[in-house]
Amino acid sequence: MANAVKEAWKAGKAVVNGWLAIPNAFSAEMYSKCGWDSVTVDMQHGVQDYLSCVACFQGMQPSGVVPMVRVPWNEPGIVGKVLDAGAYGVICPMVNTEEEARALVQYCKYPPAGTRSNGPIRAGAYGSSGGYQKTANDEILVIPMIETKTAIENIEKILDVPGIDGIYVGPSDLSFSYGLEPKLDVEDPFILGIYDKLLAETSKRGIAAGLHNGSPAYANKMIKKGFKLVTIANEVGLMCQAATAAVKAARG
Repeated sequence: MANAVKEAWKAGKAVVNGWLAIPNAFSAEMYSKCGWDSVTVDMQHGVQDYLSCVACFQGMQPSGVVPMVRVPWNEPGIVGKVLDAGAYGVICPMVNTEEEARALVQYCKYPPAGTRSNGPIRAGAYGSSGGYQKTANDEILVIPMIETKTAIENIEKILDVPGIDGIYVGPSDLSFSYGLEPKLDVEDPFILGIYDKLLAETSKRGIAAGLHNGSPAYANKMIKKGFKLVTIANEVGLMCQAATAAVKAARG
């Protein structure tokens, strides 16, 4: 199965990404029907585990969105398992050096490009028998998170690692790393200047830049700025916003 996010990036288009913190197949099924290009299961800060990730993928599958995962950390066990479960993109937190970026690529790729173990228990069902392994290295998106001062200092070396398809900026941790308030939808000129640097460096290499956003208005502004993947909050945040507005309207 071709990766629609990768195809959109090749065409120069931005994609809008959903984010799942709730470990439930039904909510994932309903949420994935809302028009997202991709939906990411958050195993780092969500309350997801491996079994709930698989259940969410099962819920998403009829909608045709691209299934992705933010893994809890950069280690081969969980990276391999989420790929075997059917993830078409791996977003990995706290990648700060060239060596850590190379390790992530290794974990995501089958030999000879990497060291991923063979056993795509769900992912193999997306193609003909034995066909998944022939295309996985080309279709899987490898996306390190850039969210620290150290990562910014090493950004050119990280981006030059073969196999990196995109980066994903974590605004809260990035601001925190520089001694600023951790928040989404940053307006601080210093952090926005870092965004400009990241966009310039990724653009010259043909790599996509992604960003986590708190609101659709800010996400739209970041698409216009040049980001190729924007996430809007998560399903918990959007649900609570809608519920709060409904209660307020009902009470007049």
